[in-house]
Amino acid sequence: MPLTFCLGSGRLVGTMVTIRLQRVGRKNHAEFRVVVTESTRGPKSSNYIEIVGHHNPHTDTTVIDGDKVQAWIKKGAQVSDTVHNLLVTKKIIEGKKKNVLPKKTPIIKEAVAEKSA
Repeated sequence: MPLTFCLGSGRLVGTMVTIRLQRVGRKNHAEFRVVVTESTRGPKSSNYIEIVGHHNPHTDTTVIDGDKVQAWIKKGAQVSDTVHNLLVTKKIIEGKKKNVLPKKTPIIKEAVAEKSA
């Protein structure tokens, strides 16, 4: 189990930490913070451990502190798929981009054959 940072005492404990996006901004004008938070916290919860960057999809600007992200990954923090793709784009981490879109179920040929028969 990856180690995480405890807010009160500043020591590492056994719950999981993720690096993910947190939505901020006005209605119909989304902006996102890149935050380090416990995985059990909700995405709209303001209880995060640290802000490591921000992303604005309207102007396509992304500012991420690569040193902080690398430090949290070394401590065992998991990265969400979307943040992973942002980090690969900014060349903070190496790797391939992940598909974040949901998978469509393939059409089974037997079911199509039964309908036409």
